[in-house]
Amino acid sequence: MLRLAIAVLLAAATASSAPAAAQNPATQVPAAPAQPMAPADKSSPAASEEVALAEAAMAKSDWKTAETKLNPWLAAHPSDARALFDAGYVADAQNRLDDAAGLYRRAIGADAQSFESHLSLGLLLARQANAQPNAADSTAKLTEARSEIATATTLDPGDAGPALKARAWRALARIDQAESKGGGDPTEASNDLLQALKLTPETMDDTLLAANLADQAGEPAAAEAAFRRALVNDPKSAAANAGLAHLLIAKKQYPEAESFLRAALAASPDDPALTAQLAAVLAAQDKAEALPLVQKLHDAHPGDFAITRMLAEILADAGDFAGSDHYYPALIAANPNDASLLVGHGQNLIRLLHYPDAFAAFDKATQLDPANADGWSGLAFASSRTNQPSVTLHALTMRSKFLPEVPSTYFLWATSCDTLHQKAQAIAYYHHFLDAAAGKFPEQEWQARQRLLLLEK
Repeated sequence: MLRLAIAVLLAAATASSAPAAAQNPATQVPAAPAQPMAPADKSSPAASEEVALAEAAMAKSDWKTAETKLNPWLAAHPSDARALFDAGYVADAQNRLDDAAGLYRRAIGADAQSFESHLSLGLLLARQANAQPNAADSTAKLTEARSEIATATTLDPGDAGPALKARAWRALARIDQAESKGGGDPTEASNDLLQALKLTPETMDDTLLAANLADQAGEPAAAEAAFRRALVNDPKSAAANAGLAHLLIAKKQYPEAESFLRAALAASPDDPALTAQLAAVLAAQDKAEALPLVQKLHDAHPGDFAITRMLAEILADAGDFAGSDHYYPALIAANPNDASLLVGHGQNLIRLLHYPDAFAAFDKATQLDPANADGWSGLAFASSRTNQPSVTLHALTMRSKFLPEVPSTYFLWATSCDTLHQKAQAIAYYHHFLDAAAGKFPEQEWQARQRLLLLEK
């Protein structure tokens, strides 16, 4: 269970602690107005002047002035694609996302070839996808965002040329990377990135993206080379340091990962991702330093699920079962369908001798995840302690599909069959237990021999 918590923590540790909109370069609002299109109505100098004045205000981030110019103009010219885009950008910059999306869509309706409108709408939808609490809604938004940005890559960006087209390809790469994390093929994201690199030089973000894509594609050597190349350019890059540490940990090179992380933390002592990774590495090596480090990390980030989960696991590993179980109710309440959390909770309850509650936890865990061998092991033991031998036999049968028998399971087989008066099976399993125990479980071995004396008369 501790190894599972480490994996969860490491996954979270490689993510930025910045707000969602700032984490993903593909979803950031443009820092300045995109290159405007030609005016929709060149025959009207007054109209052209109004839009030009609005754009001059936009260049100064004077959104209110821009709106006072655009709103009357659009009231009289509702199909002016350029003005609609500008109005959408103004709303976007003020975080009025629904208004901005509507204006961008109107701009596309007025001019389907508008590169800026397709790209800006796609970036906006991607930001909204990041903010969606519901996974299905987030996926739908991201799919729509991808469609708009993919369309932009086929259009002429005008005078802005390669820089904006490369930005569209990079945005598409980020979205395709996000989709590939669900088990998809990262090749498409890699191809998107290559298209961007044909247009503009490689950036630090490109190098990091290439490293992550190589990691997702199962090419650790290429990923490591890319992370190390990024660190040559910026030795203090938290993302590059965390990425390289992740690869070292995946290869179970814990001492090297520990040394690397300590050096990285010397340069960035307050970095939460690197600290979390060091805690995970120390825990993987069963070093006592892991517990105070994770406790400190938890104190700084009490609402972080992955850190809280790891603290609970390390406390259990250290023998503080009550302290560990203090965290499980909240963890399970937030993730009621996480079978591994229920198993961890159940294991603590077993050690605290709360067998009925442990039975309930393991029973739910195995219903949620019938392939969870630890869940079946726990259910077998908890049901034996609550005098449910039939359930014990079922749990042992399910467990045997995933794990080999050990002395303790042979003993549970034997005692459950014995309780149910299945004499032949009980005798066979008592003998299996004695052969496997080999003197390591004296109390149970004495009990097995006593039962065999009676059963074999």
